[in-house]
Amino acid sequence: MNIVYGGAFNPPTRAHLEVYHFLKKHLKVKRFTYLPVSNAYTKSELASNYHRLNMLKIMTNAYADILISDLEIQDQEFLGTYQSLIRLSDRDFQETAFVIGADNLKDLKHWKMAESLMSEFRIIVLNREAMDINALIKNDEVLHKHKHNFMVFNDFDSPISSTIFRETLDESMVTPEVYEYIKKHGLYNGS
Repeated sequence: MNIVYGGAFNPPTRAHLEVYHFLKKHLKVKRFTYLPVSNAYTKSELASNYHRLNMLKIMTNAYADILISDLEIQDQEFLGTYQSLIRLSDRDFQETAFVIGADNLKDLKHWKMAESLMSEFRIIVLNREAMDINALIKNDEVLHKHKHNFMVFNDFDSPISSTIFRETLDESMVTPEVYEYIKKHGLYNGS
């Protein structure tokens, strides 16, 4: 299975690395790709594309089977997850899956080309904040229509988030190398 994990990674945290380890343990992963969104995706407080890409590379440097894709960073405009997965898909892999946290599931139907995304790709949903993922899918008409393409993992949950790191600068939430990078470059007021 080709797994693509997209997000801001602002900054990449230990939780982002835990996702890789968790999925490697539970699925047959042939390729694992981190796909950071570009600054063209409007989100507040994003560090530059350059820094977020570098931090991901630093965090995953020891893992030969992890790819860091700058596909969306190279785009002039945000094309959406569906277009990115089409471009990242490979005929050598039987299946491509996209990873999201349960907190993003409720808004998934509003993403660009959401119906195509949910019908053509597997969506791996990892629990966040003890949400009832199955009830959310069951009670939402659009999500329920594509329920066969969701792979739900209720046993994953991490209290670590990029938002909490930015608010606290708690160095235990990131790898030591990423923390040093943040300090060196004065990111998130970590000077």
